[in-house]
Amino acid sequence: MELKSLSFQHENMIPAQYTCDGRNVSPPLSWSGAPDKTKSFALICDDPDAPVGLWVHWVLFDIPASVNALAENFSRTEDIPGFGKNGKNTSGRFGYDGPCPPDGTHRYYFKLYALDTMLNLKPGLTKDDLLQAIKGHVLAEAQLMGRYKRPAGR
Repeated sequence: MELKSLSFQHENMIPAQYTCDGRNVSPPLSWSGAPDKTKSFALICDDPDAPVGLWVHWVLFDIPASVNALAENFSRTEDIPGFGKNGKNTSGRFGYDGPCPPDGTHRYYFKLYALDTMLNLKPGLTKDDLLQAIKGHVLAEAQLMGRYKRPAGR
């Protein structure tokens, strides 16, 4: 399975418009090569380089198997009919919160999981809740990593 973005290449810089220095909207994502038995997808975006420990920027789940892309500026509402449900990020908000590293270059991992079930859980799951719920249901995984460093003086 492959996860990619039209906005940045794997291991390259994430454009500022997808960060706190820009519009802070989610980048467009698309994927291919999911196993035939996939019933749903789950997506997590996190930053392992945050000084306070792992920082979760996005949790999205119950994405139907028929969906293979998320548009730029994807919804921040709890439940997105036909597209899934948002969990809560480390800031306690629903949906995507873009990179905003306090210092240096950070890595941001977008991780997509193909699942053999629809979780049918309520919106608002944390990353840990989601990882617990998908145990034993992951058919395939894909990852896209982008980097971001804030401009000097910010």
